[in-house]
Amino acid sequence: MLVLASAFFTLVGITSCASAPYANSRRDAAPDSARIRRDIEFLASDALEGRGTGTPGNDSAAAFAARRYRLLGLRAPAPDYFQRFEARSALLAHSGGLAAVQTQNVVAVLPGSDPAFRGQAIVIGAHIDHLGRSTTGALDPEAGPAIRNGADDNASGSAAVLELARVFAARPTRRSLFFVNFSGEELGLLGSQYFVDHSPVPIDSITAMLNFDMVGRMRGDSVIVYGVATARELPMLLDSANVHVGLSVRGVGDGFGPSDQSSFYGRNIPVLHFFTNLHEDYHRATDDASKINSAGEARVVELAERVVRGIDARDHRLTFVRGAAPAPVAGGRTGSNVYLGSIPDMAAADVKGLRLSGVRAGSPADSGGLKAGDIVVELGGKEVLDLQTYSDALYAHQPGERVEIVVLRNGERLRLQVTLGKRG
Repeated sequence: MLVLASAFFTLVGITSCASAPYANSRRDAAPDSARIRRDIEFLASDALEGRGTGTPGNDSAAAFAARRYRLLGLRAPAPDYFQRFEARSALLAHSGGLAAVQTQNVVAVLPGSDPAFRGQAIVIGAHIDHLGRSTTGALDPEAGPAIRNGADDNASGSAAVLELARVFAARPTRRSLFFVNFSGEELGLLGSQYFVDHSPVPIDSITAMLNFDMVGRMRGDSVIVYGVATARELPMLLDSANVHVGLSVRGVGDGFGPSDQSSFYGRNIPVLHFFTNLHEDYHRATDDASKINSAGEARVVELAERVVRGIDARDHRLTFVRGAAPAPVAGGRTGSNVYLGSIPDMAAADVKGLRLSGVRAGSPADSGGLKAGDIVVELGGKEVLDLQTYSDALYAHQPGERVEIVVLRNGERLRLQVTLGKRG
């Protein structure tokens, strides 16, 4: 049941966070790559078996986050830090498992320091679940029930949220901050949707949401930030924050997308989604903590902290910009088993075609001669303009078919012949 924002924040604001045993001094409030690495190593350890929604490993990860918030002195918006719900998903049913499982979001609040702004909230969130041992959604089904630890997806995002909680506990903002670890994202954004439908404060008191999904594999000082067009002020705030961090930031306007910020944007809340791009270990058992760039992630955390402080420094709320809802996925794609092995470069939003950030070793794409940096402009006789048209063209074919793929490589147009494989 919703409660009035003013009454809620007055209640949780009574207890100070500065004396909490885990809270650090203001001098030590800079993002710490060593802490980030330790958190990822725990969350992505074999002991948690990939944190599948509704599994003991996922519950252990949630308990870990809740303990951290309690040690930092953050408050629980309910009797405890857990927002429990029943996860129901077609993916669960199709995997042959239970039709529904019990799970929980983890929610903690840091009350704002200014009574005039404490009734407004900024949500900082990331999903804490991954695939577990399930092959449903996995891109390496041939590995069977192997543990898919999800170090980048999304132990990295969860660690970013925990580190931001530590940083802000040392120096709070005027507005209240909610730190949320969502469950059920891999099953269809279930946890974030439950949060916005059962928000512990009125949904219109949430002024912005920052999401972290796969922020642990930075390459070339590059980070992609989605949602910059969801409020008029966000491009300027992001640019100003980055002056002190010096990253190569690729801003993408859309607030919708396959991660938890989409649930908030659908409720007219400005959003930003931080992302360090896809890689060949995505949704595979090889996404392990040893491959994490924790120093790069610490820079993403610093950028996000400065963005939050920039939003908080404004006396007025961000000016929300409504965008069109995402187009429906083309029919017949769900469950397709055709396999190419290409890795799209999600930063290349201004490219006509689909630029590849890499290809999986030994894949049909690799055997056919595709390379990182290629821009796919045609597949099987169909023009490729973006990821949507690329997917439509690919999934119109079957495993074993030989197709022509036209790419631009260093300005030269090349025609390659590729025999499509079968996933798994």
